[in-house]
Amino acid sequence: METPTLTGLTAGGGCAAKYSAARLEQLLQGFVPVEAENLLVGLSPADDAAVYKLDDERALVFTVDFFPPLVDDAGTFGRIAATNALNDVFAMGGSPLLALSIAAFPEELPTEVLAAVFAAADEQVRAAGALLAGGHTIRDREPKYGLAVVGTVHPGGIWPKSGARPGDAVFLTKPLGTGLVLAGHGKGILGDAELEEAVRWMTTLNAAAADVVRPFEPSAVTDVTGFGLFGHVHETADRSGVRIRLDAAALPALDGALEVARRGVRTGGDPRNRDFAAPHVETDGLSEELLALGYDAQTAGGLLISLPADKALSLASAFRARELFLQRIGRVEAGAGVVVD
Repeated sequence: METPTLTGLTAGGGCAAKYSAARLEQLLQGFVPVEAENLLVGLSPADDAAVYKLDDERALVFTVDFFPPLVDDAGTFGRIAATNALNDVFAMGGSPLLALSIAAFPEELPTEVLAAVFAAADEQVRAAGALLAGGHTIRDREPKYGLAVVGTVHPGGIWPKSGARPGDAVFLTKPLGTGLVLAGHGKGILGDAELEEAVRWMTTLNAAAADVVRPFEPSAVTDVTGFGLFGHVHETADRSGVRIRLDAAALPALDGALEVARRGVRTGGDPRNRDFAAPHVETDGLSEELLALGYDAQTAGGLLISLPADKALSLASAFRARELFLQRIGRVEAGAGVVVD
């Protein structure tokens, strides 16, 4: 019997498989926030990870993230899934410490496929400075993999997504369009070179970028994943009580992403992200391909950073010195909502 491909067993992979942000908000409305003095970040408001204070110098960062395959190579899938989960800790200003695998696979898949997923994830966890110490695996028709990750952060050094302030500059540390590139490659629009470049970004930990940002004491940070750039910018603006104005011409795109969008290709996360964010995002006159880029569900995307504008040049210089990607994409103003010029 021929072994099925990983993506052939899924309805949708990567962060595009996330539950709709709008439905998630509706679901969480029924939860009463936990009243605990040491729970620094929980559901009120929710963020990229939970944070629990241990003492005046240490707090635990805890997150969980998993999804179905978005590529057929088992090792690449494991590496991407691990990167995506680990990046939640970096988005909170923390450092990963320990990880556990969360795995679901059909029994007909050869054990060497699962072993390749686990081995690649272990390698990425070690690269992040943490240890993969076990996990839990169940049988499932649709393969899924991810991590539960525990990290540490100083209680005074947490990066919330709710802290953006008028006068801040807004930056992005990775180009956009992973979903579009994957879809375009699957339809034969793009070649292997564009896919390999997207995979390179999806397997790039946000550790180095976070290390550069940390001394600048950013106002707000989140990572751009399944809700797309516009969805995550909307969350930041809404929870910070500000307006964020983006420069459409400055939005960085992966090679091939805009070409795929011009061909009318959209990923499964696109309509859900529009349902969630479009009522709060003004995009008058914006081309459809840039709209598609802004609503494209990202997997293991970059950090979205808001920090005082007087630190912007120094931040850019620090990123250049480390040969790291950084793009200024907008600014924070008084008001509400998101405007894309």
